[in-house]
Amino acid sequence: MTGRPLKIGITCYPTTGGSGVVATELGRQLARRGHHVHFISYDVPFRLDYGLPNVFFHPVEVPQYPVFPQPPYTLALATRLFQVAAEQQLDLWHVHYAIPHAASAYLARAMLGRNGPRLVTTLHGTDITLVGNHPSFAPVVAFTLQQSDAVTAVSEALRRETLSSFDVERDIITIPNFIDPEVFRRRPDPAFRSLLAREEERIVCHISNFRPAKNPVAVVEIFARIAAALPARLILLGSGPELDRVRHRARELGVHDRIRFLGEHSHVVPVLSQADLFLLPSRHEAFGLAALEAMACGVPVLAARVGGLPELLGPDYDRYLFHPDDVEGMAAAALRVLRDPAEHRRLAAAGTARSHDRFSAGTVVDLYQQVYYQVLSEG
Repeated sequence: MTGRPLKIGITCYPTTGGSGVVATELGRQLARRGHHVHFISYDVPFRLDYGLPNVFFHPVEVPQYPVFPQPPYTLALATRLFQVAAEQQLDLWHVHYAIPHAASAYLARAMLGRNGPRLVTTLHGTDITLVGNHPSFAPVVAFTLQQSDAVTAVSEALRRETLSSFDVERDIITIPNFIDPEVFRRRPDPAFRSLLAREEERIVCHISNFRPAKNPVAVVEIFARIAAALPARLILLGSGPELDRVRHRARELGVHDRIRFLGEHSHVVPVLSQADLFLLPSRHEAFGLAALEAMACGVPVLAARVGGLPELLGPDYDRYLFHPDDVEGMAAAALRVLRDPAEHRRLAAAGTARSHDRFSAGTVVDLYQQVYYQVLSEG
């Protein structure tokens, strides 16, 4: 079974994390290929634009009752998945994150019976490395992985960690995250750059959901050492629970006035296109989508040697991967890159070429389509 347009339900967290961004872009790319894509979530995904052909959104309404200390989202999602699958005659669900999405889809399929949609689950990292390993959730995660018709992971490192952490006997397919090279490419804009920094300042950038796993306080520590040595400006995009700690540490280090806090933005290319360096000193990173987007926009990346980041960055960046707590090492490397135009150009060119060649939408979406048609033929 290959080639025919499919009716696909996609469920993801609609927030700014990488899983939601990738799920949204996957849906957009599938819709361009003629598939009908139905997003099912409690809110419109962060980067989903209204009015796209073949793209539909179905909100999940969560009942609020005093008897429930927490809203029963897992059950409400299962009900909505059941409704949309029955109404739209979906061929398959593609859920991003094992919990609660894969669990909800399993329950919905049990209600639909043998003719329910096939289930593809994509693991993005936190659902395995942080949440899924908790004793309260581990049995559910293992069960839903076993019950999925196909399971994919966004990096080989995550695939290995999943198989070592959970008692599952099944194949897990590595399919990396991706970018659209037509969108993610460097677009210099001198007028916009002048709004971000003075002409003599180098622009350092970080994008994340500002959670502890992203280690954002270390970004400020590294930047303070850069700013002590040369004129520089730090641009921060995103929001999250660590943002107040970031502001506090910036004031302690005396660099708060050299940082621009831009909040959440659905379109990051204009900012990345002006940046000279990207920092990602994460403690956990299954893939590193923000680093991929920076690479595609010609920005050299300094990152932690964790999870899928070595796979993403490749051999050209091996000497620019550090322990997450090695602030001194990352700061020294940052200054070396910013002061050496030839090395800066080399890293920028290598990152752009690797991101556009190995992680382009055209290549990766083909891999997902192969999984879809395979599970349908087996069904």
